[in-house]
Amino acid sequence: MKHLFFSLIFILAGNFLTAQETPVKWSFTAEKVTEQEYNLVIIANIESGWSVYSQYLESDDGPVKTKFEFQPSKNVELVGQTAESGNKKESYDELFGMNLIKFSQKAQFTQRVKVIDASEPVSGFVTYMSCDETSCLPPTDVDFSISLR
Repeated sequence: MKHLFFSLIFILAGNFLTAQETPVKWSFTAEKVTEQEYNLVIIANIESGWSVYSQYLESDDGPVKTKFEFQPSKNVELVGQTAESGNKKESYDELFGMNLIKFSQKAQFTQRVKVIDASEPVSGFVTYMSCDETSCLPPTDVDFSISLR
């Protein structure tokens, strides 16, 4: 019930704030590691006062975790989990009643991949939620296609 209540608040706040531009700008690049391995580097540049949440939260009863979905392909194999770094803060959040890990200003997510054919891009989408001190925008999906060349 608590999750439903917060979801309704996010939707209402989001409807009010949709006239604004998103406070998070994403960039997607690839760094060659070996002939067949690349690091996909995904950066969230976050406006002052806003934050996005870690992929690794203690519960689904709070904000929406950042999540990466890579389009299945015979050409690409994920190697390990998506790592995260940046201006990270872990603390107890009164609004959600739980410990949260969130990023402000900049977050970097890195996923190692092994590829057969580097001429094909790696595609997918990221789902994330951004909040400031008083409100949250609804979860948002951002599509990406990362060229390996």
